[in-house]
Formats: sequence, C-alpha cells, structure tokens
Amino acid sequence: MPKTKLSDIIVPAVFAPYALERTTELAKVIQTGAVGTDPRFNALASGPGKTVDLPFWKDLTGESEVLSDSADLALDRITTGQDAASVHVRGKAWGANVLVNWLSGEDPMARIADLVAGFWARDLQTMLLKILDGLFDNTNGVLRTTHRLNIYNDVASPADSAKLTGTTFIDALQKLGDHSLELIAVAMHSDVEASLRKRDLITFRPDSEGKAAIEVFQGRRFFVDDTCPKVSGANSPAYTTYIFGRDAFAYGAGDMDPEEAVEIDRNALASDTMFVNRKRFILHPRGVKWIGNAAGASPNNAEVATATNWSKVYADKNIRIVAVRHNV
Repeated sequence: MPKTKLSDIIVPAVFAPYALERTTELAKVIQTGAVGTDPRFNALASGPGKTVDLPFWKDLTGESEVLSDSADLALDRITTGQDAASVHVRGKAWGANVLVNWLSGEDPMARIADLVAGFWARDLQTMLLKILDGLFDNTNGVLRTTHRLNIYNDVASPADSAKLTGTTFIDALQKLGDHSLELIAVAMHSDVEASLRKRDLITFRPDSEGKAAIEVFQGRRFFVDDTCPKVSGANSPAYTTYIFGRDAFAYGAGDMDPEEAVEIDRNALASDTMFVNRKRFILHPRGVKWIGNAAGASPNNAEVATATNWSKVYADKNIRIVAVRHNV
C-alpha cells in the first residue's frame, strides 16, 4: 500500500494562506480587539528593510479666536510625527516523527494547519507580552509611570485596595482620563482570573450572532495567559494585568512566496522529514517607536523586552495600553 507523504498533503500555495488565516482566527489577542489587522499593515510588513515608518498626524492644539471685522484669524498648522516598527522575521521547524503522529483519523492538512497556526497564535501572544515587559520595565519603561497603576503591597494579607477588583479596575482606567472608555480588552494571569471568579466578577455576554457566550470582565473581553507577569515578593507575589484599547497593537502579515513560507525536506539517510514554516510580520505597540538595533535579522524576545529599545511618540492619552500591578 503506497505511503502518504507529508509533501503529498501540504501544497505551499494552499497551505500558507490557510495557516495564516487560522492563526488570525486562533490568536486571542486579535479576537479581543487589542491587536488590529489592516491591509496597510500587511503592505508595510511586505516591504524592504528591517523597520518601517508609521507617520501620524498630531492633534490640533490652541484655542479658538473671536471673529473680528478688522483682523484676520491667526493661521495655525497641523504637524506630523513619526512612529517606527520593526519587521519581524521568524521561523520554526518540526521533525517528521511529530508530524506523522498528526496524520491520523481526520483531514491531515487541516490538522497540521491548526496545530501550526495554534503554535504561531501562542507565539504572537508571547511576543506581545514580552514587548509589554519592555514598555513597563520598572527602571526604564517608557509607560511605567504614565500608564501604570501600582497598588501592589508586599504583605501576607493584602487589603482589597491592593487587589484587582471592580473599584481598582476603574482607578486603572483613569490613567487615560477622558479616553478611558476606549479601553476594551484585558490580559491577565490565570491566578487573577480565578480570583475574579471567586468574586463573581466574570460575566457572560452573547456574541454578535447571539449563538455563543463570551466571558467578560467589567464589560470587556479578556484572555488568560500565564506569561503575564507574576513576580515573587517577600510575602506575596505581584501580578500585572494589562488593559488595551482597540487596535492598541498593529499586526501585519508580510507577503511571502509560499515556497519560502512553507518548505518540506527529506533526509533519506536519516529517514527524517522536516517541515519548516517562516513568517514576516509586524507586531507593534502603536505610539511607541522602536529605536533598538537588533543583533540579528530582527529582534528576538529579549530585545523587544528591553526598555531602552522603545521611545514614546504619541501623546499619552493616545497610547491605548494600561497596566495594573497588584496583589491577588
């Protein structure tokens, strides 16, 4: 009986866009609205260079003037600013034994695509949280004072005022003042989510079609990830919960030749089949400029988590990211 090979199942021109679409569907950070996708971001990620410029219009300033029949209005102007994002190039390879185990009992291409897409969705989320580590670094993070509420108290039995509750969540929203209603999504550690459940602060709402229930906290969709900071203290750990505005991060998938994005190779002497998947993309906190100089072709997770590689370029209220450092 002929043996089905991985190369018989995966056609790069079909698999690459299908896996990319599934990655977007599976990425919780995208589904909550915290990360925005746009064809313009895809185009930027497809261009040449290690970084891309993201120019923006600054807000209008000044005050109105009283009209006069003897004097002209003073001519003001609108100015621009310059944001910049790194273009990430990443890849991952898997060996044959793993892939062969996936080829049983169902459509193998769909199974492989879902597993690969799930990997990239989790990897995207990990990278986003590493970026936040840099932005909110305790020493040099550009958002550590303007966009973080620190209520943590290193005691064995912290008061509610040191924990994430409905009240302290509102205090955190106020870091953006009159822009606070633009914050629509939350990322939290599983310990935090469990604490909120015990307080009956996790509720449900129907999705847009009324077919499924979506879990929400304070009316906002959330995702749980144990990569969210949990730092040991002398008496109790400090947790960091993040709150995002819509499209606080920009995500763009670069256009790649399917044969370069997806590659299958065979080492006959070792009886090994290799499956390689490559990506080119941007994942950028809007309003915080990448100023780092990556050692490799693009930044690794340690480099995006380095505070000095970032510089704030938007006005504070237009950077739609807030952090709360708290007890549980």
